Amino acid sequence: MAIRWIDGRVLWATLLMLVATAAGAQRLDGILAVVNEEVIVESELAKEMNLVIPQLQGRGTQVPPRDALERQVLERLILKRLQIQEAKRLGIEVDDATLTQALENIANRNQLTLEELRTAIEAGGIRFEDFREDTRMQILNSRLQSQEIAKNIQVSDQEIARFLEREADSLIERTAVRLSHILIAVDEEAPAEPIAKAQQKARDLVRQLRAGADFASLAARYSDGRQALDGGDLGWFSMGEVPSLVEGLARTMAKGEISEPLRSPSGFHIIKLADIKGSEPEVVTQTHARHILVRTNELVSDADAQTRLGQLRQRILGGDDFAALARAHSDDTGTALRGGDLGWVAPGDTVPEFEKAMDALAPNDLSQPVKTSFGWHIVQVLERRRQDTTEEAMRNKARSAIRQRKADEATDLWLRQLRDDAYIEVRIAQPE
Repeated sequence: MAIRWIDGRVLWATLLMLVATAAGAQRLDGILAVVNEEVIVESELAKEMNLVIPQLQGRGTQVPPRDALERQVLERLILKRLQIQEAKRLGIEVDDATLTQALENIANRNQLTLEELRTAIEAGGIRFEDFREDTRMQILNSRLQSQEIAKNIQVSDQEIARFLEREADSLIERTAVRLSHILIAVDEEAPAEPIAKAQQKARDLVRQLRAGADFASLAARYSDGRQALDGGDLGWFSMGEVPSLVEGLARTMAKGEISEPLRSPSGFHIIKLADIKGSEPEVVTQTHARHILVRTNELVSDADAQTRLGQLRQRILGGDDFAALARAHSDDTGTALRGGDLGWVAPGDTVPEFEKAMDALAPNDLSQPVKTSFGWHIVQVLERRRQDTTEEAMRNKARSAIRQRKADEATDLWLRQLRDDAYIEVRIAQPE
């Protein structure tokens, strides 16, 4: 008789299922999914739901039906668990000191103390410990994706040029916008049929405008707004004065773009971003720096990396050539061949921990080992300058936007591959 071999993960999952089933009525925390050799239980889903629902409500998003939301949240938990497992395999972790610093940064950005942040979160119905662990997971994901995805993303000069040709307006630091407006009025308390009719009329106008129709002509003919006979022109608004209904659009729409119909108590609004005023030329302090990076993994601990960099630092202070040591020892393959040279670095070009250490150095100073999401570094500042970086800043913003798009696509593919390679069994009811 032929022997059928059973995958160890499947066998382990089966045993877990049998144990859970044997518990019967005494089971207090039912298994919803098996992810490799681990389980996701009902209490985990409940905690995640308690985080997700206030986030949706805070953004003004309608909360989906409970069963649909549970399926979405469970899928997110599965992906989280896969990433935790992968991070553990690679030796990536987030210590409590790093987590506390991240929470303090969140509090500072909201002009709160850490204790005030805790009070505000718990007042919103979220346990602070759940928020804390969610923050830890975000940091872990950032480190994992930096190591597994971001390092492989390249952006060419041709891609930057094409992006700037098409989307330069989206990168301008806006100080003011000029808006045009068409209103299709309908009372908030009107029956469903007039509301639907007004919405369809607004959608038809959007279709005509995007096909090339003149905004001013359609506004004069169809708009119920006070500026209809002015072609719907609302004039210029500083960014702090933009009406709340269109505040988000005013920051993201491209020049000439037409919005989808926006609902308000007075009816449906169509917005055109007619023009943009940007900020003055950007003059910044740039730093010419170089570094040596030692990445941590299952073979190289934080302590190992610090020790190695400490030894290299002593050799440099003793007269050894920084560039030669970088070529021989740095794990940053992109800069190692250049002797660790990062070129001219502007504020925001590097991760915050690196920038803070670099900014604290005088020219020719050498840092102590500093930890970032990429690993451990020693940094040396060569020189500084003041530079009008308007054109360069636009190119850097374009590069960053392209990298983010590529990273989002690569992350989706990577997560799909993680999921495809894993043993996963979902026990929550699926839609028919």
